[in-house]
Amino acid sequence: MGKQSALVLMAAVAVGLGSLVTGVPGVSGAPGGRAHAAERDAGGAPALPDSPSPAPGVDLDRVTIPELQARMADGSLTSSALTAAYLRRIAIVDPRINAVLRTDPTAMRQAAASDARHRRGSARGPLDGIPVVLKDNIDTRGMPTTAGSLALAGSPPRTDAALVTRLRDAGAVILGKTNLSEWANFRAAKPTSGWSAVGGQTRNPYVLDRNPCGSSSGSAAALAASLAQVAIGTETDGSVVCPAGMNGVVGHKPSLGLVSQAGVVPISAEQDTAGPMARNVTDAALTLAVLRGDGAPRPAALPDGLTQRPGGLRGKRIGLWRLPSLGPEVDALMTRTAEKLRAAGAVVVEVTPPYQERLAQLEYPALLSEFHRDIDAYLATREGPRDLAGLIAFNRAHAAERTCFAGQELFEQALAAPPVTDPGYRAVRAELKDLSRRSVDETMAAHRLDAIAAPANPPAWTTDCARGDNDVIPSSTPAAVAGYPSLSVPAGLVGELPVGLLLMAGDRQDDDLLSLGAMVETRLKAWRAPRYLPTAELPGASR
Repeated sequence: MGKQSALVLMAAVAVGLGSLVTGVPGVSGAPGGRAHAAERDAGGAPALPDSPSPAPGVDLDRVTIPELQARMADGSLTSSALTAAYLRRIAIVDPRINAVLRTDPTAMRQAAASDARHRRGSARGPLDGIPVVLKDNIDTRGMPTTAGSLALAGSPPRTDAALVTRLRDAGAVILGKTNLSEWANFRAAKPTSGWSAVGGQTRNPYVLDRNPCGSSSGSAAALAASLAQVAIGTETDGSVVCPAGMNGVVGHKPSLGLVSQAGVVPISAEQDTAGPMARNVTDAALTLAVLRGDGAPRPAALPDGLTQRPGGLRGKRIGLWRLPSLGPEVDALMTRTAEKLRAAGAVVVEVTPPYQERLAQLEYPALLSEFHRDIDAYLATREGPRDLAGLIAFNRAHAAERTCFAGQELFEQALAAPPVTDPGYRAVRAELKDLSRRSVDETMAAHRLDAIAAPANPPAWTTDCARGDNDVIPSSTPAAVAGYPSLSVPAGLVGELPVGLLLMAGDRQDDDLLSLGAMVETRLKAWRAPRYLPTAELPGASR
C-alpha cells in the first residue's frame, strides 16, 4: 500500500473515531458563523465577526486532525485554505485575548509545500499540512524566541529546537509563536501568569478579566479560541496541565525524556518537558507520536486504545484525589464527574497520594540549583546576557521588565543556591525522585488503579498584577516531579469557567493514559466554546 493510500485509510478510519472522541457526529458549521455568534452573544459578550471556514462544513472549533486529513486526501480541503483560515481567525479574535505573539511569515509557503505533497501522494503523515503554534520558549529558526523576556528579543536562534525539527519533518505548518508567563513563571516569587514583557497579558477566552494560568498561557488560550489546530507547551510543574484545564482544552505532559528538550529554554532538566496541547485527545496523541524521540522512529499513529470504539471504561479503576482545598464548586464538579465515570462502568475510589507535604518542601530548593546550571548553559547558545547574573542585571536596567511585577526573587535565590555538585542538593533531588514516584506507584498498586484523577485547576482567578497569582494547585506535582505522564481533559464549568480533570499514571504509560483520556473525554462531553465575556460574577471564583 502506498503512502497516500495508507494515509487515506488511516484518516477515513479515524474520522469516525474523531467524532466519537469529541462527541460530535462529524464536522459542521463555520467558525464564527451565525450559530456560534449567537451562542457567544448570550450573556452580553460582543459578537465576534464572521471568520470564514476553510471548506464547507469544516468547523475550526471541533474538527480533528483525522477529519482534516480525510478532507485533504479527497481534495475537498487544502492546507493553504486551512492555514489562511487560521491566520484570518488570529487577526479577528486574538486582539481580544493576546495569545499569539507573532505569526510565521513563511506559513503559507509551508502550507503550499504540503499541498504539493498531498497532490503527489507523498504526504508525510497525519500532521502534514496541520497548523501548529509554539510556546515562545521553543527555539525556532528565523523567528524570535524570547521566553517572554526582552533580554532574548534580539537575534533569533540559529537552529530549531529538536522538537521543531520533528514537526517540520512531519510536514506540520509552523503557524507562529504564543505568549507565555515570562521565563515560564520562574522569575518572581509572586508573578502574574500569562504576562511577559514581550507580549503583555494573555486573557482567558471564557472570561476576559480572568487568568489563563501559566506558563503555557498563550498556547492554551490560542487553542480555546481556535487560533491553531495544535499547540506545543512546556511544563516543569503544572505549566501544561493547568493552562489546559483553565482554558477548557486538552494538555499532555509526557514522561520525562520522551520529548527532546534540546533547544527549549530550561528550568530544570530533571523535570522539564514539552508536550502537545489540543482541543481533543486524538489530536494530542497524534502530535505526541511526532514529538517523541524515545527510540527507533515510529509512525505517527494513534495508540491502540484510541482506535477502538469507546465503551472501554467498564472495569477501569480510577483513583479520585478530590483536593477540596480548590473550593466547594470544584469538589461538587468532581463528584458529578465520578458519577458519570461510574455510570460508564468505571470503578472510582477515593485516594490521597502520600508524601505531598514533603514534596512541596523540597521541590523549589532543588529547582533553584538546577535552573542556575541549565539557564547558564542555554544562554551560552544565544545572543544577549550570557548567564543568570547577566539576566538579573538586565532586569534591573530595563524598566519595561517591571511593568506588571518587579520581583525577580527566584532568579536571585537561584544565583545563590548550592551548585548541583553539592551533596545537600543531591540528597534533596534523590529524595524528591523517590517520594514522588512512590506517591504515584504506591497509590496505584494499593488500589489496582489504571490512573489517578484530580482537578487540574480551580476556576480562573481575576488577573491582577499587584496581587499576583493564586495558583497553589498541588495536583500536578507528583507526576511532574516523578517524571511521569499526566493529561488534562475538560471536566466541566464552574459558572462560566472551565475546570480540567487531571489524569496521571506510571512512567512511560503515555499511550495507556491517552487512551483512557479519550474514553473519559467521550463520556464527559464537557467541552464548550468560550464566550469572551468581559467579566462574570462566579461562585467561589473570585479568590
